[in-house]
Amino acid sequence: MTKGEFRLAYAPGVTPGKWAGVWAERVREVPLRLIQMPAAETVPLLRDGGVDAAFVRLPVDREALHVIPLYLETTVVVVPRDHAVAAVEEVELADLADEDVFEPLDEVLAWVDRPGQPAFTRPESTADAIELVASGAGVLLLPQSLARLHHRKDLTYRTVTDAPQSQIGLAWLEAATTDLMEELIGIVRGRTPNSSRGRTPQQQPTRKKPPQKHSTPKPRRRTRRRT
Repeated sequence: MTKGEFRLAYAPGVTPGKWAGVWAERVREVPLRLIQMPAAETVPLLRDGGVDAAFVRLPVDREALHVIPLYLETTVVVVPRDHAVAAVEEVELADLADEDVFEPLDEVLAWVDRPGQPAFTRPESTADAIELVASGAGVLLLPQSLARLHHRKDLTYRTVTDAPQSQIGLAWLEAATTDLMEELIGIVRGRTPNSSRGRTPQQQPTRKKPPQKHSTPKPRRRTRRRT
């Protein structure tokens, strides 16, 4: 952590705005700096000390890292709006057997057997692949968040029900589990502000003991002796 800020990297498609808003409410004395990086560069940047934590696309090399898996993303196929796939709600990989499928060099999905037919070229980036899909040269499979990120009016996408999925996780160095890091973990996991995790004893909210009720003894009734 640099002096006066906490640096958080995130891969394209991840939307950290909700968590950043909670951070701003809870940790007002330390600004959160968001840094978008290509998915393949987030972990190297983290290891080099360029950021304090990162939202990464799993799997990653976990050596010397703590990683919390967060959520899985739906995989979709991006096609031109007049493509036959656009007429249905969802497809299976077998439905794409005759399609030319682009495999950009920054591919984030892990395939055992790639669907369809290899396209005539491997684009440098997902953005370049989107341009080629718009030209009618083939289709592209990717996480739904990236399809939204690269939205175009002349393209659409449909869910692929049996495709591998990309998973997002929060990663940080094992040696850098600070109170601020614990605070971020709590925010991402949805803990309440009064959670004890990530707070030093001085930060713990103190509960006031209810005032003790002191009962006053009742005066003893004195009886007169009859003579």
